Amino acid sequence: MSASAVGIEKPVVIDRKQNLREHRLYWVGRRAQDVVLSALALVVLLPVMLATAVAVVADDPSAGPVFSQERIGRDGKPFKLYKFRSMCPNAEAKLDDLLKQNEMNGPVFKIKDDPRITRVGRFIRKTSLDELPQLWNVLEGDMSIVGPRPALPREVEQYGDYEKQRLYVTPGLSCYWQIAPHRNDLSFEEWMDLDIEYIQERSFWVDWKIIFGTFRVCLLGHGK
Repeated sequence: MSASAVGIEKPVVIDRKQNLREHRLYWVGRRAQDVVLSALALVVLLPVMLATAVAVVADDPSAGPVFSQERIGRDGKPFKLYKFRSMCPNAEAKLDDLLKQNEMNGPVFKIKDDPRITRVGRFIRKTSLDELPQLWNVLEGDMSIVGPRPALPREVEQYGDYEKQRLYVTPGLSCYWQIAPHRNDLSFEEWMDLDIEYIQERSFWVDWKIIFGTFRVCLLGHGK
């Protein structure tokens, strides 16, 4: 469901060509920053990632610790996103039975007490440990440290022109939405507005403000 299906269609606000020209040096610098930060993080956090993988398997040994899923990246390019598994192995097959309980408007699915989430899964989601394998996505270049969260193909299919502006940039580990107070209470339209706001305002200063805000969210356990 696009913005036009849930309200008044919002205008496209980003001039894509001008946006790319004005941020050319920023793109180059940010890619270098992404490579350095993701490589360092993978080394430093390796013990945490190994412990998380062991905990996931111990809690539910019926599947591996890492879950991969197709997401849509910059310019609509699909890629495989990696996460520590926080749901039961057949979670995708059970989704149809839960759609009527969706608490989020728009094309995004979210319910407060999703029965597919495992015991360990609840903890690693709350602390955002489930997102750590995406550091490899950042190193590969499919993602950035900061940027709009990568959407599922079925979500992008329902985007209007306004929401498609999210695809002008590389998706990221964290964004304005990720560090917003009570982020899970925000509507789909508010989430999209925050992403468009980031694309318009992005700079190294804004990125580092989001990075430090993300540390705070993780330490306080404000994850989903």
